[in-house]
Amino acid sequence: MPTELTRVIELFQLSFMQRALMGGVLSGLMGGLLGSFTILRQLSFFSEALGESALLGIGIGVLLDFNPSWSLLPFAVLFALGVAYFLEHTHLWSDALLQIVCSSSLALGIILLSFRDEYQGGIADLLFGDILAVQTADLIFSTLLLAVCAAFIGLTLRSQILLTLNEPMAIARGVSVSAQRTAFIVLLALVVGISIKAIGVLLISAFVVIPACAARLLSRKFSHYILISAGLGALSAVIGMMVSALFDLPSGPSIVTVQLAIFLLTILISKARVLAS
Repeated sequence: MPTELTRVIELFQLSFMQRALMGGVLSGLMGGLLGSFTILRQLSFFSEALGESALLGIGIGVLLDFNPSWSLLPFAVLFALGVAYFLEHTHLWSDALLQIVCSSSLALGIILLSFRDEYQGGIADLLFGDILAVQTADLIFSTLLLAVCAAFIGLTLRSQILLTLNEPMAIARGVSVSAQRTAFIVLLALVVGISIKAIGVLLISAFVVIPACAARLLSRKFSHYILISAGLGALSAVIGMMVSALFDLPSGPSIVTVQLAIFLLTILISKARVLAS
């Protein structure tokens, strides 16, 4: 085991591993921060729809000879706004509509990527993530996006809490519900889009949801809940990367598995609190 730990330490001295670690931490912070509101607003399945639509955006970018990493972001925003519009203006059940979106986007994305030979073997990386592919430009954008997310939540925290917990009261107090909801959806789409490379299409929803659920079991104040959720997102990314390097496992599934372990641990802690009180 000491030999394995030495190998891991040596790995993290390499620049691409350092970029991967920084990318995981930034994505974890953003996912935890927005995830804290996502689960309370019952948008968990919406984040999954965003993730799976990303594969379609990548496929379109590849066919048009665009950089898929950057064509994905505007596509994710437009797609998210379109889905939000249909959810508000149709009489279909939201879970049924989102299931249609998830399945059809995934199917169309894989079909489009199959037309390019160089991407046929890389579909697994898109589905389950390849955090080692994170580049310096991704880190710069993630840092800027994290700053925007933190500023948005910090400046509108009272409105966001009110909108999350009691939308009719938020409307009565003059909160611009439509604008706030749209801004949140756009930020969520960008976070999902930039995190796809590291976590993967199929795992991105869990990456957003699990830290927030774990934080909900540990916190009693809303402000603490947000901070704990972001912290658990970053912590799970660091531990997941260590596990991935130590046992030579894929990074995305390793991070999500660590998140699951943390979530199960928080269940035990919350039950211990109840018994102790």
